[in-house]
Amino acid sequence: MSEKKAAGGLQGVVAGQSAISTVGVGGIGLNYRGYDINDLAYKCSFEEVTYLLLKGHLPNKQQLDELRTLISQKRQIPCKLKQILETLPKESHPMDIMRTVASLVGILEPESKPGQEYEISIRLISLFGPALLYWHHYSNSGIKINENTGKDSIAENFLKLYHLKSQIDPLVVKTFDVSLILYAEHDFAASTFAARVTVSTLSDFYSGITTAIGTLRGPLHGGANEAAMQYLEPLRSIQQADQFLNSRYQSKQLIMGFGHRVYKKEDPRSPIIKDFSLQLSKTANGDPTLLAVSQHIEKRMIEEKKIYPNLDFYSASAYKQCGVPTPMFTAIFVISRMTGWGGHIIEQRSNNKLMRPVSDYTGPAKKQFVPIDMRNKANL
Repeated sequence: MSEKKAAGGLQGVVAGQSAISTVGVGGIGLNYRGYDINDLAYKCSFEEVTYLLLKGHLPNKQQLDELRTLISQKRQIPCKLKQILETLPKESHPMDIMRTVASLVGILEPESKPGQEYEISIRLISLFGPALLYWHHYSNSGIKINENTGKDSIAENFLKLYHLKSQIDPLVVKTFDVSLILYAEHDFAASTFAARVTVSTLSDFYSGITTAIGTLRGPLHGGANEAAMQYLEPLRSIQQADQFLNSRYQSKQLIMGFGHRVYKKEDPRSPIIKDFSLQLSKTANGDPTLLAVSQHIEKRMIEEKKIYPNLDFYSASAYKQCGVPTPMFTAIFVISRMTGWGGHIIEQRSNNKLMRPVSDYTGPAKKQFVPIDMRNKANL
């Protein structure tokens, strides 16, 4: 742990070493294991990036095919998990379902020996989407879905299961796949750091993931894409967008989806997901009004506040145009970031040391103890 005095929220404090990603070096850029995020987003599949983050290098064709086969095998939902999913209320938040799935799989398929991290990571990456959608369809309509769609990608499997269709628009699949790549890893983000803290105690893999999911749930971290969509969806004109912004300015409220703790200007992931959201807006099922409103808000925020959109802002409109309901946005983040979490748990365990920082004490000076029968407001 660095000796640097902690700023609020540990901003700028170096808490360890990692070879997995570089985020905002010099205020710009994002690389996974040395590869630029633009190359990965436009030239790779999420499965390739999954292999990269967990294994340390990009796969060759044989390794990628083996991974895709493994993913298709690992989608099977245990019968006991299905039974429990069928009992969960339909009012549950999808993030609570994801947290429950991680914990239950940890009971049904416990980590029992060293070296299981890769296998468990692939199991959860493969299972999270089908399990979430099994609960969704059963709780809303009583349908028990068949979770396995063969050797489809993670993106295509999710979309087919959600929409209950055998074919999905290739642009929708590609957009979803790219979003998974963009959300996959981000150094010591809050959820990742939380996972590493948990496993640094020599706790099990599933406990680290459950910790991470709980951390990701908050709107200041993973929930920001949901929060952005919640205010964007009712805005159906530029005038309404201006009214919304003016009101937020006046009340000095945060505009979710803007700003970042690391990037000084533009989040390098934002223009990539914006590109795909714009492409979707020009299709028959797109929402050009949503994009026009989003672009107007972006323009004003940059010009008036000098604050740039982060990944969450245009991810909201991208997911909406993929037909995914807003409450599932952060749950999709879990599927993606499972790759980064897995890589970081593996790395933490490779050279583990218990994380136990200290605080700057700001409480009262040492006090004289007062017996209970002599206490009053004056001497407490």
